[in-house]
Amino acid sequence: MEYPEPLSVLDAQGNYDPNRAPAELRPYLDELGLDKLKQFFADMYITRVFDKDASNLQRQGQLGLWIPSQGQEAVQVAAAYASRPDDYIFPAYREHAIARIRGIDPFDILRWLRGNTHGGWDPKKHNFHIYTVVIGAHALHATGYAMGINLDREKDPSVDKAVMVFYGDGATSQGDTNEAMIFAASYKTPQVFVVQNNQWAISVPVTVQSKTPIYLRAQGFGIPSWQIDGNDVMVSYALAKHALNSARNGGGPQFIEAVTYRQGAHTSSDDPTKYEDPEMRAEWLEKDPIKRLEIYLRAQGVEEEFFTALDAEAKEYAAGIRARLIALGAPETSTMFRNVYSEYHPVTEAQEKWLADYEASFEVEI
Repeated sequence: MEYPEPLSVLDAQGNYDPNRAPAELRPYLDELGLDKLKQFFADMYITRVFDKDASNLQRQGQLGLWIPSQGQEAVQVAAAYASRPDDYIFPAYREHAIARIRGIDPFDILRWLRGNTHGGWDPKKHNFHIYTVVIGAHALHATGYAMGINLDREKDPSVDKAVMVFYGDGATSQGDTNEAMIFAASYKTPQVFVVQNNQWAISVPVTVQSKTPIYLRAQGFGIPSWQIDGNDVMVSYALAKHALNSARNGGGPQFIEAVTYRQGAHTSSDDPTKYEDPEMRAEWLEKDPIKRLEIYLRAQGVEEEFFTALDAEAKEYAAGIRARLIALGAPETSTMFRNVYSEYHPVTEAQEKWLADYEASFEVEI
């Protein structure tokens, strides 16, 4: 069976045609002036430079693990700018661009993956939840939070915010994500599910996981859904804005499948050369979201100076984070016992004392 191509207005060659979008999205496309698109490009570019350097840091032994987001910057940047500051976002674990735009210092992501912190940042400060490594579990958390917004609205009708939750194509096969959609549809929650279909659930291709486009699954729960070209930052912004407004204005949950490609490994523990088709990879690299937006910006008269200055800024930014990470010492052993319970607990206190005594028993410092 044939299905429509993912919705796009900016193709891989940088050609822009807003008429390819449905009428309800065009007002949001009209918001995308040159200055805003240059900001989108800057955030995408800086995130990628940081991302590549973080991969190098892991290879150099400075991180226990790294989770690349290369190739998925467009839909992340678009969604981050489409949301409002009081909208609450539940990321999975590779939404680095959204984190940065939301005010998270990427250094805190590295601290977490280095083992120096249990969470990384205060979710309430940024309305951006901590990363969730348990695949799909945070979809239930997002729906629960959105149900809470509905309860708040019963007391105060002026409450006007929504929830976004991000996960990959692999997570759609988890029970948690499907249960989250059941409750979201039943309670008509103000939330948007965003699936970044990057073609791989670690090494399992999406064609094995789903014989139909993923966005059609949401329709089975009665949730409006769309499939878009996730490498097109323009259509990603317009649809995210439309879906958020629909959700917060009583339309209930919305679902976006952003078709993109994971250019890096699943994590630094993965070797995609063992399973990735080189020809398929080459085809997707030609659809790179940063490359296509650069082509468009240059065609609109953005001069070389902008790109040169941005490259220097991105490298300096990544180098600064690198220096801070390398200077970071090892955490105190006692920190592993903190935050296990909300208050003092004799079991963890006894464990901490045992470990201290054990370390003290060695003749050399460990």
